[in-house]
Amino acid sequence: MSAGRSNIADFLRWLEKERGLSFTDYADVWRWSTDDLPGFWSAVWEYYGLDGVSDYDEVLADATMPDARWFTGARLNFARQCLAHATDERPALIAVSETGAPQAISWERLTSEVAGVAATLREMGVGPGDCVAGYLPNIPEAVVALLATAAVGATWTVCSPDFGTPSVLARLRQARPTVLVAADGYRYGGKEYDRRPHAAEILDGLPTVRHLVAVDRLYASEDGPAWSRRPDVTQHRWTALSGRQAQPAFADVPFDHPLWILWSSGTTGLPKGIVHGHGGIVVELLKALGLGVDLRADDRYFFHTSTSWMVWNFMIAGLLHGTTLVLYDGSPTHPAINGVWRIAARTGATMVGVGAAYLIAAEKAGAHPAAETDLRAVRSILQTGSAMPDSTWHWVRGLLAPDARLQSICGGTDICSVLAGGSPLLPVRTGRISGPALGVALASWDATGQPRTGQQGELVVTAPLPSMPLYFVDDPGDERYKSSYFDVYPGVWRHGDWATVDTDLSVVVAGRSDATLNRMGVRMGSADLYAVVEALPRIADSLVIGAELSDGRYCMPLFVVPAEGTGFDDALRDEIVGAIRQSLSPRHVPDVVVPIEAVPRTLTGKKLEVPVKHILQGARVTDVSTEGAVTRPDMLAWFADFAAELRAGGGEGPLQGK
Repeated sequence: MSAGRSNIADFLRWLEKERGLSFTDYADVWRWSTDDLPGFWSAVWEYYGLDGVSDYDEVLADATMPDARWFTGARLNFARQCLAHATDERPALIAVSETGAPQAISWERLTSEVAGVAATLREMGVGPGDCVAGYLPNIPEAVVALLATAAVGATWTVCSPDFGTPSVLARLRQARPTVLVAADGYRYGGKEYDRRPHAAEILDGLPTVRHLVAVDRLYASEDGPAWSRRPDVTQHRWTALSGRQAQPAFADVPFDHPLWILWSSGTTGLPKGIVHGHGGIVVELLKALGLGVDLRADDRYFFHTSTSWMVWNFMIAGLLHGTTLVLYDGSPTHPAINGVWRIAARTGATMVGVGAAYLIAAEKAGAHPAAETDLRAVRSILQTGSAMPDSTWHWVRGLLAPDARLQSICGGTDICSVLAGGSPLLPVRTGRISGPALGVALASWDATGQPRTGQQGELVVTAPLPSMPLYFVDDPGDERYKSSYFDVYPGVWRHGDWATVDTDLSVVVAGRSDATLNRMGVRMGSADLYAVVEALPRIADSLVIGAELSDGRYCMPLFVVPAEGTGFDDALRDEIVGAIRQSLSPRHVPDVVVPIEAVPRTLTGKKLEVPVKHILQGARVTDVSTEGAVTRPDMLAWFADFAAELRAGGGEGPLQGK
């Protein structure tokens, strides 16, 4: 599709006709979109027809962060907007698993199922102020449950069933759901996983739950273990809920009414429960997917993701544009490395999103998807999660989809959207993100708050966005929220990534500037992993690092200190890996487990996660620590030696398949 026929080109023509505004290039319109926030966002509101849904008092009542208030007085509902484009011309969803043929679900059926589940939730007493939680893979029932929850004005949250019980409870206990929607299992890599015993454990740990909705996917309802051991929990079958009526009743909620809770772990403490609002998500993702990604109603939009990654929500928002969603529940490498492209070909996907790690792995495996699958329908590939080496960019263009546009995007759970990405008006440059998204006042700052054009600094956003969090769960006075983003530069959002913004607006993101782990785009807290590993009797201490290396690899080693009198052997390594996989998820399993003498700490007892990360990335020991400020400074020299071996090709030993 040429730039002149793109969504953003049409938007610019609309601006000229309706507002008398004209622009010379993308940089010109981006500057306007960040300098005149009320002008830009009101234009998005009108261009996408929201003026026919609700009026408002003021676009931006307070431009300060984190207190900005958007579209005051407006009322709308995310689910209503998602179902507003129902048509008989194309399906709403195409669901496919590792086995069986793709299943098309019409807009009429989707709407009817949302209506039925929403009516049942209301009969359960669920409404604004309540939370509905999912323990679900990427299946149609998850989409329906989200939309039904939004329709009644309750708050949605979900965990993928590949998460272990402790990891799920660390999140859902904070959300205090009254209803749990759980699948009996999932398939991955050719294997079936029965999650009914886990659902029972989760229910035991969630005293607020009063209703369980059981989704039978893999097993007959009368087979297997009990779903619940609690007599005070009423169990319902999904099949008895959906399809009871044709049209949903939508709660008319304020712009900033809570829509969902997404989870992002920091380096310490419980996972952060990030609450986004109906209005902010609707406006932001109409803009991001429409004017940035260039998503259209006739696209088939497929993002390989679990329900625990924010790109699942980013994909579901494609319904706002009337787009057909492709839902795949399975491994990207099943039955072989080209698994994702096999699914794309089977479903006729036109826009495909994947994590960078998958593309890098496919390149290293010598895959040639273009020769083995019919990908002629694919017009764009979205890549996110981490940076890619130049060789992978060339592999995508040469051996994956030569005619498709590669869009590298970065954003995150925090805003559930894109901070920087592609545009039909910008060139695709190897190793670089094309530019900041419209409406995003993105910059790179040094430690003193000065811009660093063309030089690496902290990625910051200097003006508010509609989809910034409303608040965090259980965060009195917004203390954790403010410390997460505004502790370094008061009133300016610090995203926690190293970034370079060039004079042509192209962006390079070099990874996390803090110690948050980022596995395949899903951020995880080191505290979660420590809680599991250090509970093992043979482990005295541990340190986990997630480091983006210069060759494009993402390395996540776990260093362990064996208990006194205990040696380190294969049995202990297997015990550690098994415990992490069982209690957290396969995604948490480190690339390698390495015994060490001691974990270096600050004098106040904090593990030196960030300094060690920088050492693994090539920093000198003298650049990351001050003499006399740490315990066991000799260990920093040990990590420097380990880093040298890592860069030379040693220090690897992926355990994902164990």
